[in-house]
Amino acid sequence: MQEFFLPNKDIKNKKTAYINARLIDPATGLDINGALLTDGQKIADFGPGLFSSGVPQGIDIIDCKNSVLCPGLLDIQVHFRVPGQEYKEDIATGTKAAAAGGVTTVVCMANTIPTIDSPDILTDLYKTIAHEAYVKTYSYAAITMGIQGFELTDMQHLKYAGAIGFSDDGKPVMNSLIMRRAMEQAARLGMVIAQHAEDVNLSDGGCINEGKISRQLRVKGIPNASEAIIVERDLLLLELTGGHYHVLHISTHQAIDAVRRAKAKGLNVTCEVAPHHFILTDEAVLASDTMAKMNPPLRTQKDIDAILAGLKDGTIDAIATDHAPHDDASKNVHLSDAAFGIVGLETMLPLALELYHKKILSLSEVLAKMTYKAADIIHQPQLGRLKIGNDADLTILDPDMKWQISPQEFSSKSKNSPFVEYTSTGRALRTIVRGQTVYKMNLV
Repeated sequence: MQEFFLPNKDIKNKKTAYINARLIDPATGLDINGALLTDGQKIADFGPGLFSSGVPQGIDIIDCKNSVLCPGLLDIQVHFRVPGQEYKEDIATGTKAAAAGGVTTVVCMANTIPTIDSPDILTDLYKTIAHEAYVKTYSYAAITMGIQGFELTDMQHLKYAGAIGFSDDGKPVMNSLIMRRAMEQAARLGMVIAQHAEDVNLSDGGCINEGKISRQLRVKGIPNASEAIIVERDLLLLELTGGHYHVLHISTHQAIDAVRRAKAKGLNVTCEVAPHHFILTDEAVLASDTMAKMNPPLRTQKDIDAILAGLKDGTIDAIATDHAPHDDASKNVHLSDAAFGIVGLETMLPLALELYHKKILSLSEVLAKMTYKAADIIHQPQLGRLKIGNDADLTILDPDMKWQISPQEFSSKSKNSPFVEYTSTGRALRTIVRGQTVYKMNLV
């Protein structure tokens, strides 16, 4: 049974001891058996000898039973459809899905209705978050007005209103001059520009990867070059402007190679990958139809191999889901007409842990991609780390728990996932935000 708890903002005097834990902090390389103490909203202490003489009276005790206790996970690309499409997802259901996945911090994208392109709209969103969110929730603001690609937003005032960065995700910034000006402005503000890399002219209304499967199904495909061309262009612009450029949901071997070369030159470029892009090829469309339709599309085994290599050598910095909820009406249509996107918050951790179980990355390396490395992309170094004085954002997980993914049991309003009855290993058992449990699984 799963339980959720909306956080209480006033827990100043509450202390909790997490005992019998395997403490993992990827940022420092810590991996020891020990305990951790929270005091109010903060981490007060942790280590192997803590509570060796017992837990003092007046302190609540949570026995981790040798499970992993690590910094709370981050998902730095989600779509909660607020404002405008709350029938697909809202702040409450989206953040409950995050909590169930062990995620303590999410970053929403700006392609809402209306677009998050003004300080007033962003301020209203944060008011809703303050009342409804189960986990920490930030938002990107749009790069251009209405994400139409023509006129830059007021980035400075959007930063003051709480924007975590700037992105027109859902659409790329196609105009090179507009993108240059956006990079220049973001660099002055010390903010990240996050790009959905796609040449929409080359994609030309395609719906899945261009290749064997698109030809078999007789649907228009999206070639790898569509992504790679925009990444290559943007990296040239980055050399002109400086600043920090981030590639959202990278999916092709050509784009990964471009990022690797740019990093070798010393450019401040980062990128993330979604779990579905290293688990599934475009052949999944044959079995899952529209539930396996997303943008960028599922690619080929060659691209998966490049993603795995990129995760291993550090070219790919983070794992994020591109959580994209859709109602049945948006998916129960012909493949060419269906909406792009799948939900991912409740499957990110188990799917990412396949990298550990297949011995591609160590457990700490996998968790790094969803903790401090993700936090650094959004310029939030206080997140994703076990550190005394930091907010007690924590995840307790069992990396070896076997279970079958059932989208109908998701906390998200939408169930659009290709991972139906998918057998996975690893699951979040408890999620703690600012010292308070917001989710726990009660094992029978």
